Amino acid sequence: MKIVKFLALSSAAAVITAGSAQAADLPLKAKAVEYVKVCSIYGAGFYYMPGTDTCIKIGGYLRADATINGSTAYNAPAWNGTSGAKSRQANSTIFRSRQDLTLDTRTATEYGVVRTYFDATFNWTTGDGVAGGSLGVYYAFIQFAGFTFGKAVSQFDTPWTGYPGNNSSFLIGGYDDVTGINQVSYTAEFGNGVSGSISLEDQSSYLQSGLYNTSTITASSYAQGLLGTNSYAGTQIPDIVGKIRVDQAWGLFQVSAAAHQVRASYYNLADETSGHPSDTWGYAVQGALSLKNLPTGPGDSINFTATYSNGATRYVVGGVTGNSFSIYGNTSVAGAYQSIAFASAADGVFSGTSAANGTSISKTTAWGVRGAFNHNWNPFWSTSLFGSYSAVDYNGTATASICATAVNFVCNPDFKIAQIGTVTRWTPVKNLTLSGEVMYTYLDQSNSGTLAIPAISAISKPAAVYEFKDQGVWSGNLRVQRNF
Repeated sequence: MKIVKFLALSSAAAVITAGSAQAADLPLKAKAVEYVKVCSIYGAGFYYMPGTDTCIKIGGYLRADATINGSTAYNAPAWNGTSGAKSRQANSTIFRSRQDLTLDTRTATEYGVVRTYFDATFNWTTGDGVAGGSLGVYYAFIQFAGFTFGKAVSQFDTPWTGYPGNNSSFLIGGYDDVTGINQVSYTAEFGNGVSGSISLEDQSSYLQSGLYNTSTITASSYAQGLLGTNSYAGTQIPDIVGKIRVDQAWGLFQVSAAAHQVRASYYNLADETSGHPSDTWGYAVQGALSLKNLPTGPGDSINFTATYSNGATRYVVGGVTGNSFSIYGNTSVAGAYQSIAFASAADGVFSGTSAANGTSISKTTAWGVRGAFNHNWNPFWSTSLFGSYSAVDYNGTATASICATAVNFVCNPDFKIAQIGTVTRWTPVKNLTLSGEVMYTYLDQSNSGTLAIPAISAISKPAAVYEFKDQGVWSGNLRVQRNF
């Protein structure tokens, strides 16, 4: 009996062992593939990142530009440097190729959506070199529970930033930080399209105009649009910005304001014992209006802003635009070599070499209006008519300080700049646009008479007598852009 039981168990063990061996030879079941799924919560183009509840969108554009009779890319007028001097060293045609890449991620949480956004550009521009180029970071921010941390559009600015209808990056007359500004801000939504924001913003890169010590002014520096030594101190307090906005089906209305610290360095930059002027505060206010659903056609719009500043000039003449302008032209005055119009935007001026003879800061005022009418002829063709008018005024104390060394001419640093232009766009297929733009810029300066200016080798101008005269320049731009 024991022998029979042993044989039965042995047979069962053999069968089990054989079955196990055969099972081991069978292929294992493959894991399920995690296909990328569309995330429709936040609009077209978003996908779930595999294995997460975070949605991501990759986008951008590729753009090719050519600026004609300008000073830099993107239809910058020939209003300073070798271009303003009409020198043979200037590039009359300027090309730029750009690839822009954006990453937008969003995750729903119990506190609302957590969003990150990154926008970088890779550029090659005339003058960058055979294989050179440049990298730009436009935006890099985190949004959470109404807060924004990082580099984003200023809360002072409008949704269209410096582009009410233009291609040019150089339409002044209002605030422009299309490349973003570092900030910590909070936005509250009150319902019915009404929102309010408050923000602390980094003024060091885009919001400081000139702060000149006029003790060092010379005829040569004045003729280049410089009012002496630019003596802004390091930053201490960020700009304090507030905004109220109403978004409706008919368009948008917005009022924004900013407080801006004006802080000078030492009277003698090489000696801290020389002292410095007391700090002061400037400000800027802006009203913006956008009208949609116009009777002129579907999709037509009007975008308009009006801005005023005191001691915060860059809110009016700012963004990527420089502070100084200098344009040369012909003259009919006997004994004069050429005519010249120059101007400089500043938050303020002071003078002195020490606390014993130094003055306080005299702030400037500036105001500007900027806008555009945008019309769609049909789904493929559209045209925008745009323009701006800007004015910078120095008070009596500031003018006296700047013009203390003026001889044989009427000195007045006040100036105005008017711009008008048009752009027509053709979109033969979705997300591919070809456009052509032309713009006229007129510098209305307030000096009069003639001035003997020393040689300015940087722009090849000889020592000669020059007539003060208003100047105008044309510039144009051709663009091809593919969005994705």
